[in-house]
Amino acid sequence: MGIEDDMIARRNAAQKAGEQVIPDSYQGISKQRVREVLAEIDQSHDNKIDVVYSLSCDEMSWYKKAAKKGLHFCDGASVAHIGTHVGILQRGRNIKLDREGRDYWLKPLWEIGAIEKVYLNPNGEFNPGHPVAKSANSAYRLASDFIDILLAPEDEWKALAVTWMDADVTRERLALQAAQAQETAGSVETPHSRLIRLSHEIYAPRFLEGYDVVYMDDGDGDRINDEERATLTAAGLELTIKDSMPDVLLLNRDTNHLWVIEAVTSDGEVDIHKKHSLEAFAKRNGKSGVGFTTTYLTWKKAAARQSALKNLADDTYLWILEDPSRNIHIKQ
Repeated sequence: MGIEDDMIARRNAAQKAGEQVIPDSYQGISKQRVREVLAEIDQSHDNKIDVVYSLSCDEMSWYKKAAKKGLHFCDGASVAHIGTHVGILQRGRNIKLDREGRDYWLKPLWEIGAIEKVYLNPNGEFNPGHPVAKSANSAYRLASDFIDILLAPEDEWKALAVTWMDADVTRERLALQAAQAQETAGSVETPHSRLIRLSHEIYAPRFLEGYDVVYMDDGDGDRINDEERATLTAAGLELTIKDSMPDVLLLNRDTNHLWVIEAVTSDGEVDIHKKHSLEAFAKRNGKSGVGFTTTYLTWKKAAARQSALKNLADDTYLWILEDPSRNIHIKQ
């Protein structure tokens, strides 16, 4: 059984026994206090309220490795954990909160530092940041100074919230979080990160002469930061959460032509759906067209994926890191 099935069974058992599914407060934090604080900082929305309340949950972690270390849900919860807590436990539905909505119910809160990104390391502990792209070990927790506001006495929390939202304080808080995340990222290079890096360092110079990298998605969550957005804008491009996010996006400024590289270690080939989505993206942004390459670390990995899926779109390219001299055209 998956976590969703486990939580449905847990909820149903509690309801059958006439018990509360979730408590009125976690760590002394009520949902009403969450609602009031988010309203004060102009972030009041039902999804955000329920997400923040879930991240105050002090039961044992839903990550088995973290639970063995004595850690709790509030120390780090994945998007799936949060969505399940909200959708199934809090709202009594049989489906979790939609993962694709995270840019609406998580991103605004980590952009102001109310929520921090953390990563479950192999030792079962949480480190700052999301150093591994698209990892199931990428998680979130409430920032400690935001928890202080939620726990403050009735006559103090509003003043704390006003100070917390001060522009200079916010910049300092976000800078500290970014520095902590960078320290974690600097100690980790996953196979996916390595393949992305080598795809633009080796493949692009050899086979895509005249193309420059304008975007690289080697992270998770807030996939476009301010610096990346500025680079995209200068290239006449706008990526939205509705677009298929490429691992590497390149532009030939002479021909106004785009190229997309998708580095595959677990999933993410340029299939027909991704191809159509990014062709629409190129057209919307006034580009002359877009080309595509799917890259793999080894022939063995490529063969294992394609013998099962056969999902590489026609008129795209295939490149294998261990056989870097060949650029294979996928024809109809």
